[in-house]
Amino acid sequence: MAVRLRLKRMGRKNREFYRLVAMDARTPRDGKAIEELGHYDPHVSNVDARAILNGERIAYWLSVGALPSEAVNVLIKKYGQNGTHLAKQQAALEQLKAYKPEAPAPWTPPPKPKVEAVPEAPGDPAEAAAQAEAAAGETEPENAEASATE
Repeated sequence: MAVRLRLKRMGRKNREFYRLVAMDARTPRDGKAIEELGHYDPHVSNVDARAILNGERIAYWLSVGALPSEAVNVLIKKYGQNGTHLAKQQAALEQLKAYKPEAPAPWTPPPKPKVEAVPEAPGDPAEAAAQAEAAAGETEPENAEASATE
């Protein structure tokens, strides 16, 4: 059985994501994999943080005769077990861990407008008449005093 190391396309339209896998040479690109060895996300802004590889397992598969594709060969040279960009990759990953965007504040409804207390209208007509008489009674003595002095 001939084993190839390939990139298996995942994700959705216009937002692809690749897994680096070991698979039988006869299987299609997105077919069943023998083992997943890492991943590559081309949409990560920092170039050196795009690929995460399991260098020990890649070295094993290469030792038993697996053939990498051209794109996988480039990734192995840069980010494999003895890659040329490992220090840059570690720095980029640390930078990504340090950057945590703040979550937006939770939505709170606007405050309700304050309504001034309105005196309650009496429900009983007898109470309304009693209140009206009391109000009228308060004003009559003032008039009574004024008329008494005249």
